[in-house]
Amino acid sequence: MGAQLRVYKRRIRSVTATKKITKAMEMIAASRVVKAQRKVAASAPYAQELTRAVTAVGTGSNTKHPLTTEADSPTRAAVLLLTSDRGLAGAFNSNAIKAAEQLTERLEREGKQVDTYIVGRRGVAHYNFRERTIAETFTGFTDEPSYADAKKVAAPLIEAIENETADGGVDEFHIVYTEFVSMMTQTVVDSRLLPLRLEEAAQETSAKGEILPLYDFEPSAEDVLDALLPRYVESRIYNAMLQSAASKHAATRRAMKSATDNAGELIHTLSRRANAARQAEITQEISEIVGGTSALADANAGSDN
Repeated sequence: MGAQLRVYKRRIRSVTATKKITKAMEMIAASRVVKAQRKVAASAPYAQELTRAVTAVGTGSNTKHPLTTEADSPTRAAVLLLTSDRGLAGAFNSNAIKAAEQLTERLEREGKQVDTYIVGRRGVAHYNFRERTIAETFTGFTDEPSYADAKKVAAPLIEAIENETADGGVDEFHIVYTEFVSMMTQTVVDSRLLPLRLEEAAQETSAKGEILPLYDFEPSAEDVLDALLPRYVESRIYNAMLQSAASKHAATRRAMKSATDNAGELIHTLSRRANAARQAEITQEISEIVGGTSALADANAGSDN
């Protein structure tokens, strides 16, 4: 009984230490998600207005540009997958990876060759373990991405979309990331950034009651689109990276809260078992004392006779 009680006490100490760690991680994630949420809100207006400007230029001109013009027979596509560098976030990374794999399968069924670009060590580890080809990887900044990080990620993608497919370029650019809806809800999104779907963007603008402005282009609409292309890609990637970071922190907070609650329940269960073991040990000791006393009394009575 004594050995069993020591095992319970040792497990209670271990689970209590784990509970302190998960509680601390929950509080850290809660503070980080608030900061990330503010950055998402701050970056959204710029990305939306830039998309609106690109839509206005594209619909107001007849120029053919990779930003707005779809290829007649697209044969190659780029997919950017946003994951995190760290785990302990529940199904955050697995859901994003699953969505990227489904998107890749769909594009391949359409006869397109897919080049995969991955942000985050978790996504890189998943693809490397399965020996899948990766065009380029980016790691080390997923918790707090900056605009400079977005520019670094966007640079090879912009180069790919500007090149011809025969020279290693792509006809389409898709992005898979986790959109931050609320502290309890994060949704995986796969979106085609390039070429921009002008009709959908125009319909979204009209649905909001807005009217696209009319522009006079100097020197030309093509030069304007050339200037807007990197800004558009960088801003959309930056916003997606911020959304992904906020979602990751929210998922970590939720996972660590669940782990803390489970640790508390386990400590309660182990404490009850330890109390039962101690009670059984005390009962056994009392029984042994009573048994010994009775045996001694019987022995004394026998000697008197």
